Amino acid sequence: MTVVLVTGQLMTHAAWGDSAEALKTRHDVVLADHIQDDTIAGMAQRLLATAPDRFDLAGQAMGGFVAFEVLRQAPERVRRLALLSTLAPNDGPAQTERRMGYIRLVEAGKFAEVAEERIPILVHPARREDAPLLDIVRGMAGDTGAETFLRQQRAIMSRADSRPGLGQIACPTLVIWGRQDGITTEAHQAEIVAGVPGARLEVIEDCGHLTTLEKPATTARLLATWFGAA
Repeated sequence: MTVVLVTGQLMTHAAWGDSAEALKTRHDVVLADHIQDDTIAGMAQRLLATAPDRFDLAGQAMGGFVAFEVLRQAPERVRRLALLSTLAPNDGPAQTERRMGYIRLVEAGKFAEVAEERIPILVHPARREDAPLLDIVRGMAGDTGAETFLRQQRAIMSRADSRPGLGQIACPTLVIWGRQDGITTEAHQAEIVAGVPGARLEVIEDCGHLTTLEKPATTARLLATWFGAA
């Protein structure tokens, strides 16, 4: 079975780390293109155009938004689903203003400051001085670049509210969340689990938003077990 991995904003495929390697022992792993389109629908269409007829799907952060859209467009093609560090609602005014602040930084030629602004909400508070981890975060942001970041921002800001469709998700669904996630909340995860029939929540303790990098062994085990379960 093929597992398609969809990465979050300002992240490269390096964000999957040990999880991708663990999945490759039993699955074909496809890393979805999340950099060319400026809508979530476009990202989902591109994923579906290149994926097998039937596949497993893991969406991380913004990748979760893409996963929800894939399930709106072609639910019959997804066998099993994992959602990491994501949420179902679209942006409210506070989130929109925060994103506009990032856009203003980029337009002022200060793209490098975007990653620095985000670090406190991306990682566990105890790891905000963790140089190897922060080097990965900064490196992924640099590899993403300003133009791609702006496309991703436009896509996120215009995304659909996925809450009305949660009840129609029929595939087995695993939700993974780090207890100290500074972007998504426990309430966001509870909303997904309550809305998707049979969905299961795994909480990773002492972990922020970047579960695949902060707790790589735990996340890899959860994903390998989940996608190997059937």
